[in-house]
Amino acid sequence: VTKTLERYQRCCYTPQENSSERETQSWYQEATKLKANYESLQRTQRHLLGEDLGPLNVKELQNLEKQLEGALALARQRKQQVLTEQMEDLRKKERHLGDLNRHLKLKLEAEGQNLQAIQDYWNSGAADGSSNFHLHHSQSSQMDCDPGPVLQIGYHQYVPAEGSSVSASKSMPGETNFFQGWVL
Repeated sequence: VTKTLERYQRCCYTPQENSSERETQSWYQEATKLKANYESLQRTQRHLLGEDLGPLNVKELQNLEKQLEGALALARQRKQQVLTEQMEDLRKKERHLGDLNRHLKLKLEAEGQNLQAIQDYWNSGAADGSSNFHLHHSQSSQMDCDPGPVLQIGYHQYVPAEGSSVSASKSMPGETNFFQGWVL
């Protein structure tokens, strides 16, 4: 029992040099393991890319083939999922745009019927003479109308015609309201 206690004390209470050596050795072993793991992963990556296949035996090649087929199946499955999601999104957008198109078409038809009703009302009022809005027969649309007389208020450079004077234009009622320099 005393020998065991002595060994225990030596291990637990040894100077720091011994523990630092152990720690250094532990880090070295850890680095060696990580380096071996890194090299193994690089080798596996090269094999998956089809490189450096010479040293592999038949069993290893079959195992590699199964891994590649599994990875390919997963890639195809994910691709199919993404395409299905995109198609569903496009179908939703198509349905939404179709609904919007129908709504706008109905709105346009309703406004077209309202416009047609107003035009029919104007035309019927103009035909029986009861309307104050008379359409000229040569007018093909609302944009071809004659604006009629225009009221101009403000400063206007009036140039009287030859042989007439300003006093003559004042004396003729109803003809014109132009005074030299001002429009009334």
